[in-house]
Amino acid sequence: MNGPGPVADQPLEPAAQAPQALPRGKQRSFEVTLDNFSGPFDLLLGLIAKHEMDITEIALAKVTDEFISYIRRLRRDGEWALDEASEFLVMAATLLDLKAAKLLPSGEVESEEDIALLEARDLLFARLLQYKAFKGIAGLLSRQLAEEGQRYPRQVPLEPQFAALLPELVWRTSPQDFAALAAKALQPKPPAPTEVGLSHLHAPKVSVREQAGIIASRLRAAGPQTFGVLTADAEGTLVVVARFLALLELFRAAVVAFDQQSPLAELTVRWTGPESAWSAERLGEEYDNAEYDDAEYDDAEYDEVPEGH
Repeated sequence: MNGPGPVADQPLEPAAQAPQALPRGKQRSFEVTLDNFSGPFDLLLGLIAKHEMDITEIALAKVTDEFISYIRRLRRDGEWALDEASEFLVMAATLLDLKAAKLLPSGEVESEEDIALLEARDLLFARLLQYKAFKGIAGLLSRQLAEEGQRYPRQVPLEPQFAALLPELVWRTSPQDFAALAAKALQPKPPAPTEVGLSHLHAPKVSVREQAGIIASRLRAAGPQTFGVLTADAEGTLVVVARFLALLELFRAAVVAFDQQSPLAELTVRWTGPESAWSAERLGEEYDNAEYDDAEYDDAEYDEVPEGH
């Protein structure tokens, strides 16, 4: 195996100032010039991995000398290739171990040391394949970064015909208004109500005396009618209830009578009072106000019907 040349033992000269990193996409490729090979270092690694070139025929000392010279040239130009130097150190150590394993005498595996050497050889080839994969991905990412770096978004203002469609914003809210809104939002919520109030209900008042007059006039004009016919034009439930109470008052005043043709048949109301000179003012004093508004009444008044009716 070739020994390291005199250049490899010389330390690198310190730089006067910190060199700048070499931009991606502009990194130089390390070229190797040997007696049996001339070209990029990556190509040399590929040939060795494919067994197209014997590692024992490669002068690793000369490769190392050329790489050190390559690094020095970069430093003189004010550039720095730290990633490339790290990759070379790893791959050079791998090639050195691989070449040492090749130069050792081969024979039957008799000890654990021989097995360890074979495992180390397989590991070296795995490192070469891994290096090749990462190298390819790095190149792909570098090309994509270079391509995307040449693309710029189109920055133009809004066209006048569309800008004219936007309404002019007039901001009239003062800091005091914001403070009032914030105070209102931070106020505690009122407790939930325990019952539903009825203050929002406004039911119309219905006069029982007026409904009694309507029933009386209809019975005198049209003759006997059922309760359904008498309430057919009622605007709501309160009117129906008021007409029912008025009908009971008329019955108590002995001016109407009920007829039923058969058991459980519908009752028919007929007028039995005078045909004229009758007024609803004759109703009981309990309806002096003549207004019914909540459909609440005392059923005890109608528990007993006067005899003879």
